[in-house]
Amino acid sequence: MNKLKIELNTLEDTTLMGKKLWPLFPKRCLIFLQGDLGAGKTTLVRSLLNAAGHQSKVKSPTYTLVEEYNINHQIVFHFDFYRINDPEELEFMGIRDYLDTDAICFIEWAELGQPLLPAADFILNLKAHAEKRILTITNNTDKSLCLNWKNKDLLL
Repeated sequence: MNKLKIELNTLEDTTLMGKKLWPLFPKRCLIFLQGDLGAGKTTLVRSLLNAAGHQSKVKSPTYTLVEEYNINHQIVFHFDFYRINDPEELEFMGIRDYLDTDAICFIEWAELGQPLLPAADFILNLKAHAEKRILTITNNTDKSLCLNWKNKDLLL
């Protein structure tokens, strides 16, 4: 497991981070997004989807639980489990079918779906500090990744 902390000082930094991270993710992976309400989890997913080529509005799946995107032949599911009262609700929505798809799955509030969810390939944890965000990226895969951030190559 490799961890990397990065300071995101502006919304532009978050947008740039989406552009830098998107190409690093394999075509099939599970990514948990952690952070308090308003930390920027959906904003980061929006940046990632835009980096992938998505041009339309990116809606928060807080009420729908999942939003599906097909971007340049890449399937992406964006889940938000904030309103889940019992992990068993995920069985009713067919969570295993989603996770068995060749897709990138972003899950906000994944802790509310435990113990039904497998371990994440990546964890993106956002913490708000005044006007900036601290992003901690955890790589749980067996492959090292190189993130170029502000003209520095960072090993993840």
